[in-house]
Amino acid sequence: MANIIHPSAYIAPGVVLGDNNIIGPFAVIEADVEIGNDCEIGAHVVIQRYVKMGSGNIVHPQVVLGDLPQDTSFKAETVSYLRIGDNNVFREGFTAHRASKEFAETVIGSGAYFMNNSHVAHDCRIGDKTIFANNVAIGGHVEVGNNVFLGGNVVAHQFCRIGAFAIVQGTTGLNMDVIPFTLVGGRPARHYRLNTVGLRRAGISGERYKVLASAFRLLRAKQPIDELEETPELVQLKTWLGVKSKRGLHGFIRVESKTDDQEE
Repeated sequence: MANIIHPSAYIAPGVVLGDNNIIGPFAVIEADVEIGNDCEIGAHVVIQRYVKMGSGNIVHPQVVLGDLPQDTSFKAETVSYLRIGDNNVFREGFTAHRASKEFAETVIGSGAYFMNNSHVAHDCRIGDKTIFANNVAIGGHVEVGNNVFLGGNVVAHQFCRIGAFAIVQGTTGLNMDVIPFTLVGGRPARHYRLNTVGLRRAGISGERYKVLASAFRLLRAKQPIDELEETPELVQLKTWLGVKSKRGLHGFIRVESKTDDQEE
């Protein structure tokens, strides 16, 4: 189907635009941009050069995608990219910057939801089905895994890693890594326990959940997890822990709860 483009929208020559897109009033799409099919681009959205966007994305008014990284050493003529997957929602005021190095990418996966005024900085990598609540801001080179939830006003320091299926309590400041499958919060931030609700919703239950609970207790006690059953989640956890951290790990709070061993 043909694209529906408001007469006041500006689309630069050379933009690669798929089919069945809706482009709203006063939207600006600069040169060297690629957009897939079935996207909705709201009023006053600005998509700057070197953005590559997949299909089915919904971009609400006042979103800016692909602006220059907030890096004082960056040269505007550098060619770098912002790559976005499919079926994401970007609410009002969201911003994401392209990478800071030649031909490098800032990457946003698929199926994610970014609430009002949240921000993804240069060189970040955001996994699938993540949720950023209002005003979340992450610094450059931050890695966020799949199925992560970041509560309102969470901020993350450059080079932090936030593992898959983690949940971070609103207003938490992160300056170290967050272990996959866990709940983090407090000031200073600490690992409290497993992300019980998120794991249950993902179907990680029974023995698979118990293995993760055992792994969390061992990590909290600074003990190895090598003897535990090799479930898919444990393999994922070991792989994540095997990557050298640039920031270190947030500490633990000792919380005795039945949810260390069984689901609620």
